[in-house]
Amino acid sequence: MKKILALLLALTMAFALCLTGCAGTTTAKTEETKTETAKSDKDYEIVVVPKDASNPWFVRMDTGVKEYAAETGLNVYQKGTDVIDATKQAQLVQDLIAQGVDAICVVPVDPESLEPVLKQAREAGIVVIAHEGASLTNVDYDIEAFSNSGYGAFIMDNLAEAASHNEWADAAVAHQKEKYPNMTLLEEEPRVESHDNGDTAYNVAKELFKKYPDLKGIMGTSSFDAPGIARAIEELGLIDKAFTSGTGMPADNAELLKSGVVKSLTLWDPAIAGKAMISLALKVLNGEEIGAPVDLGVDGYTAMTFREGSTTVLEGEGWVVIDAENVDSFGF
Repeated sequence: MKKILALLLALTMAFALCLTGCAGTTTAKTEETKTETAKSDKDYEIVVVPKDASNPWFVRMDTGVKEYAAETGLNVYQKGTDVIDATKQAQLVQDLIAQGVDAICVVPVDPESLEPVLKQAREAGIVVIAHEGASLTNVDYDIEAFSNSGYGAFIMDNLAEAASHNEWADAAVAHQKEKYPNMTLLEEEPRVESHDNGDTAYNVAKELFKKYPDLKGIMGTSSFDAPGIARAIEELGLIDKAFTSGTGMPADNAELLKSGVVKSLTLWDPAIAGKAMISLALKVLNGEEIGAPVDLGVDGYTAMTFREGSTTVLEGEGWVVIDAENVDSFGF
């Protein structure tokens, strides 16, 4: 039986190795929102605070926020700092509190240091929605694009189709065993790490392909993995014989996708995540009960469920496939 590796997992007959390197419970919020005077949606001022304003990822999020504003006519906008800096982000949030906005949707730079400021916001009656801030306590809700188990399974599906973070890797292996029983984990080297370094991913992949000639697939979870693995595949003349899939930024991998060295990558779209945060903020402002499944009206966030053991962290299915046909459509 042919063996397959993965720079963090390792599988046969079809692949995997994962390199580490981005509950239907019903609940109701009892926090009071602004009730002094009745407001309509168009009276609200909702601000999205990214980690910074210049990073292409958050420029893309701003695109989604502006689209939401144009589509709905609501007073929603994004405001970020010039660099990724926790202190500057906290000061910006404080400024918004003083400004008296109705809701703050934030992607925290440093969740721990932002907690006191978010506490002030909530005490001022401001709704707080976070994204990628599952550890935060001073929020109404936190939105995650997906569960770790769901995303890991999704990556594995893409690797399987091409050939025919540690929690993501674990989930991918579990999904493989259930859905692709003809693949077996390469027990000799079940995991190796790239340490978020493309050169390391390249060197490890090259060594593994040489050591295991029947290796058919490598799955990476770091955004640095796929480009490194692809270099090894191309250099060793293994295009269309060995495959890789994993998380990756569209612009960084456009050439690899178009050349066919990498068949597909996975990610979530920050533009859609921005829209989802605003939609949830509106629900809270309007006093709606937030009970799973939560429909935020945007793709991947229409049946959100609470993370097991949590009443604030909502998880969706916001992953997307990036391939040669759509790689140029993302803008980042």
